[in-house]
Formats: sequence, structure tokens, C-alpha cells
Amino acid sequence: MPICKVAVIQAGSIVMNKEKCIDKAITCIQTAGEQGANLIVFPEAYIPAYPRGMTFGAVVGSRSDKGRDDFLRYANHSIRVPGPETDQLAAAIKKAGAYTVMGVIERDQETSGGTLYCTVIFFGPDGTLLGKHRKLKPTGSERLIWGEGDGSTLPVFDTPFGKIGSLICWENYMPLARAAMYEKGVQIYIAPTADSRDTWFASMQHIAVEGRCFVLSCNQYCTKDMYEPDLLETEEMQNMPYEISRGGSCIVNPLGKFLVEPVFGKEEILYATLDLDDITRGHFDFDVVGHYHRKDVFQLIIHENK
Repeated sequence: MPICKVAVIQAGSIVMNKEKCIDKAITCIQTAGEQGANLIVFPEAYIPAYPRGMTFGAVVGSRSDKGRDDFLRYANHSIRVPGPETDQLAAAIKKAGAYTVMGVIERDQETSGGTLYCTVIFFGPDGTLLGKHRKLKPTGSERLIWGEGDGSTLPVFDTPFGKIGSLICWENYMPLARAAMYEKGVQIYIAPTADSRDTWFASMQHIAVEGRCFVLSCNQYCTKDMYEPDLLETEEMQNMPYEISRGGSCIVNPLGKFLVEPVFGKEEILYATLDLDDITRGHFDFDVVGHYHRKDVFQLIIHENK
């Protein structure tokens, strides 16, 4: 099987400013392309931000006018898929000539509603928008601002370097969601996240071993400097530490070994060269959808409908 050079972009959003986020993303894409990357991966909610620390003025039983204004701002800096922002990204991706996977906040355009989704979008090396995956279950307070995806956006895409697919953050703790990715033959498993706790890295190693796949985990390194100044004026944000997300992006091989160990405390592009034959080597003693699957005992049903 072929060799694939991957670039995992550990960078922070310019919070609530999609134009600056896109400019920064284009610079990162260009840099990774110049280094010969075949696949470029960005974190969860990179455009326009994972709004860590913001409450949107909500407590049980009430919402504030200020919180509604914050949501309006977040919605106005979210993007349509497809839309003019994906066209901008596509032009840069075409120049880089690399498959690219990016976390965005998507504003629903199928209805007149204002629902936002935490979404991963996939581009081909010619800039074609291949498809998207919407997060199935937002976690905790994320449910205030994001809707739930459905089974219609669980794609796995064929590339010359193997099959790529993605689950977002704590979706990776959903065993049946992982099983769906394995059933679809994922070989390069992409896990954009906002979780940088130590427990996350054990999960990435487990998924690599369980799925006998490469795992690319991508998180933001984010500081208060990356927030628009007026967003820091609330008591909640004043109480946040300067380093809001410590990073922790990593790359794992199909036997659970780190090709690039978690990186903390800085923005960085992580590079690794993947030998896809390592997947077959791993299947020698464990194939979760092959000789280690008791289909006579267990059955997985995926409802890929809206």
C-alpha cells in the first residue's frame, strides 16, 4: 500500500472572527502543502471557534439578552457548507494539492432556521468539497449552541492513501459510532477535538489498536490573545486561565504507538509519514470487522437517513 505524509495543524482560532480564521487556515494549508503533505487536518470548530469559557447567558430556566447577542455573533461568523468560505478554502487547498479535513461551525441552509452544527468538512486535493460529517451528540453545554447531526453524514472517503473518515471529540467515546467507522473500512481515522486531558490520549491509542488504523488527533492551542478583546470582559472569561487550550494533538499508528506524541504549550504543525502496510501488519492478529468479528453473534445497524 502507499505512503502518506500527514500534517496535523495544532493552531488556535481567532475567536468569533471567521475572516481571520480563514486567513490563518490558508497560511497553514500553504505551509503544509510546501512540506509535501498529502493530508492536512484541522481541529474541531476551527472556524469560527470552539467558544470555551463562554456561557451564552444561559442558566436553567432563563437566557439573557447578552447571551442571545453572543449567539447571534457566533451564528454570523459560522459558515454555510457549501458557501463562499468553503470556496476560499478550496482555492488554497487546490494550490497545496492535499486532501484537507477541517472543523467548522456550520449554519443550516436547508431551512430558514438558525441551527448551528459542529461539522467536519472534507476536501479533495483539487479543492472539491467531498462532503461533511455533523457531530451526532454535542457534549454538555455545547447542546445550548449546536444541534445534533444524523446518520446521513457518516462518510468514509476513498483516497489514493487509504480510506479516511472522522468522528468529532466525544463521539469517539461512542462505541457504536466507532464501530460504524470500522465497518466502513476507515484506515486513517481523524479525531478533531477540544479535549486535551490526559485521558484523551489513552483513547486515541485504544482506537488505533481497536480499529487497526492510523489515528490523527487534532486540537487547538489557544490563549486569551486569540479572543476578540470585548469577549474577555465577562466575569467568566476573566476567570479563565491565559492558556485556554493546551493543545495535545498527536498521531498514532495501528498498534497504538505514538508516531508523534502529544504536543503541548504551542502552535505547531505535526508531520508524520504513514506506511499503510502497517494496517495489514496489524490485521495479522486482530481485524475488528474481519476474523475477529463474530457476525453470527453481533449485528450493527446504521440508520443513514435524516
